[in-house]
Amino acid sequence: MEHIIDIVLMAFMAVAAIVMIRLRSLFAVVMLSGIFSLLSASLFVVLDAVDVAFTEAAVGAGISTVLMLSTLALTFRDERPPRRRDPVPLVVVLVTGAALVYGTLDMPHFGDPDAPIHHHVAPRYIVDSPVEVGPPNMVTSVLASYRGYDTLGETTVIFTAGIGVMVLLAGSWRRRRRPASGRTPGGTETRS
Repeated sequence: MEHIIDIVLMAFMAVAAIVMIRLRSLFAVVMLSGIFSLLSASLFVVLDAVDVAFTEAAVGAGISTVLMLSTLALTFRDERPPRRRDPVPLVVVLVTGAALVYGTLDMPHFGDPDAPIHHHVAPRYIVDSPVEVGPPNMVTSVLASYRGYDTLGETTVIFTAGIGVMVLLAGSWRRRRRPASGRTPGGTETRS
């Protein structure tokens, strides 16, 4: 049953991606990208990666959708039709996708107990994490303690990116709302 749910969710994600490619309305594309993120978060929940699902739902469907809608409020709502079709992006995507598929052919199957990761550090985390760190959730103890500096760095990058987006949106908003009084049609200021 779980495999059927996985396949159905991935099929919906594929349909959403194809429809996003075909649409010219940027508002509809933003809404579909939010739906795609929610479908992805649902797939992560089915795969028992609830922490990743929470992040995907918060960032992918939540913050990204709000930022894109804010950007659309400052720009155009429809994409301009392309002058000509360029095959280079399609070739790059196909070659990259083929390389990624080729790179995953020798990976162990999902949930394989004989996978190398299960014989490297995972047993140590499972056994020693409750004693060394304290939280009963192993994922939380790994992210907060063993990979604390990594998590701090990721948080800093996300915070810096958020501040950068807010500065760009504020600057664009300020330029749009600048009053036109005190200027002549040529753009020079008049003195009173």
